[in-house]
Amino acid sequence: MKLKPFSCHTGLVMPLDIPNVDTDLIIPKQYLKSTKKVGFGPYLFDELRYLDSAEYGDDCTKRKLNPQFILNRKEYKSASILLARENFGCGSSREHAPWAITDYGFKVLIAPSFADIFFSNSVKNGLLPIVLNAELVERLFIVTTENFPFQLSVDLPSQLISNSDINFRLQFEIPKEVKDYLIAGMDEISTTLQYKEDIKNYERQRLKEKPWIAENPEEILK
Repeated sequence: MKLKPFSCHTGLVMPLDIPNVDTDLIIPKQYLKSTKKVGFGPYLFDELRYLDSAEYGDDCTKRKLNPQFILNRKEYKSASILLARENFGCGSSREHAPWAITDYGFKVLIAPSFADIFFSNSVKNGLLPIVLNAELVERLFIVTTENFPFQLSVDLPSQLISNSDINFRLQFEIPKEVKDYLIAGMDEISTTLQYKEDIKNYERQRLKEKPWIAENPEEILK
């Protein structure tokens, strides 16, 4: 699935006031039966979101919702920016976690810290994970609650988070390679494929010089 370039996004903020949210809480293991990258949104935060259990492929519209969970509150149905606590995305390395988050409709994640693999997987799937210090995140939790509905505008090229209604502006840091990948809508694979012809030419030349290194050189020389 081709990634969309990320430049700017404005959306409703949903505060998830739970620390150490692991990938199993984001999407449980029973749903890891497909690699299509889509269709996982209904299972996002499954254990918190529903009062009953299900298996991959079940119709979640018929399940019993947990009315206490914030994702089920109608005022947050259109949320696209997830505000979280520290160590978000810890646990296993399952890429289904960012798949479920993006499939639901979230575009931006804000937290004091993310698990390293989850951070990387998020970027590879077009999600923008923003790391802010704990004090700033706490401030955002307060502002989000006191000013509902609270929206943020996220400008990735300028590395700026803002809300003009309350005169809120905040610069954020992000690794340059992550920023470049998201703005271009690319990951490591698509970046490598830009040099596809160069790679083929190199392989052709190498096989001419050392034809014994490949079992079926004609396949590579195509």
